[in-house]
Amino acid sequence: MIPQGGTLQPGSEIVETLEQPSLTYDLNLGEGTISGHIDGLEAVKQAVVKILQTRRFEHLIYSSNYGQELDSVIGRDPLWAYAEVERHIKEALLQDDRVLSVDDMNITFTGELATAEFTVRSVYGTYSMTKEVREDG
Repeated sequence: MIPQGGTLQPGSEIVETLEQPSLTYDLNLGEGTISGHIDGLEAVKQAVVKILQTRRFEHLIYSSNYGQELDSVIGRDPLWAYAEVERHIKEALLQDDRVLSVDDMNITFTGELATAEFTVRSVYGTYSMTKEVREDG
């Protein structure tokens, strides 16, 4: 017998996906503490920082879509690295459904240090961010 399925029958219900809440713990990464909760734009800012601090494929707890691969551009030709830094940052951040776009990317190189300044546009608002890329992460 051939399995039946994978098609909608007349009268079938279509299930809508609901937006997940953005509420999360407030991490103070400088002090290494957790206190209270944050939501909305502050939660997105925290998520962006966490994504950009996590190397992709390094921690089994995260999916293969989580994190960045910026360490691959260190020591490369700046013209090539410019495009790669921009691509890696956008690819990493756009995995979060709350991030709509990463715009106005400006990357400068000083020796083995690359500094990326960009604007993150999210469903909760827009803000500017800076990410330094160096060999130690």
